[in-house]
Amino acid sequence: MPRASKRKADAVKSSHAETAPKKPTKEVERIDNLFASYANTSISMIDPEGVEKLCSDLSVEHTDVRILMLAWKMNAKKQGYFTQEEWRTGLKSLRADTLKKLKKELTELEKEVANPNNFEDFYCYSFRYCLTEDKQKSLDIESVCVLLDLVLGPKFRLQVDSFCDFLKIQKEYKVVNMDQWTNFFRFCQEIEFRELKNYDACQAWPLILDNFVDWLREKSKSA
Repeated sequence: MPRASKRKADAVKSSHAETAPKKPTKEVERIDNLFASYANTSISMIDPEGVEKLCSDLSVEHTDVRILMLAWKMNAKKQGYFTQEEWRTGLKSLRADTLKKLKKELTELEKEVANPNNFEDFYCYSFRYCLTEDKQKSLDIESVCVLLDLVLGPKFRLQVDSFCDFLKIQKEYKVVNMDQWTNFFRFCQEIEFRELKNYDACQAWPLILDNFVDWLREKSKSA
């Protein structure tokens, strides 16, 4: 058999070099090691039990809004679960390759989410993240009130408390969909509360918000 020319051999070596997977950086290795300390090896994901352990190590409750912010930063798709790729994405973005750094970056993450350019995206994400069933498009009233209190309550306490009071006593709606969810945020931003003088039902607000405003006005009359 004729010997392969040096040029051909070099070409083969070059081809192998191009297709060989890149070795993870030291930062990614540390991020992966941190992931492994919380992951369920049978599914290669961090599951709810792993999330609880993470929360304990971070000294935060699993219901703390910063854990939801962390899920947003990872763009996690399934509530209570983080894939390795999601974990890498989030922690690389935060430049947190140790638990100590991650704990510190949670404060910075709060500031990032508070930025108006990011908050609306986080607000919409929080609703999608809580849709746990296939093809689910709405959340029950109880879940909506808990989520509103967590995500929007600190910014618009009066509006959130009033809307949740309304949702709990009205009988027409059992669930809230994404359109209603996003429009309530717009309501909080645009409508003078409690006067409601600039609320115009002709502006194509969802009916649930028309009913909410009617309820508030009736309450105001009887007060």
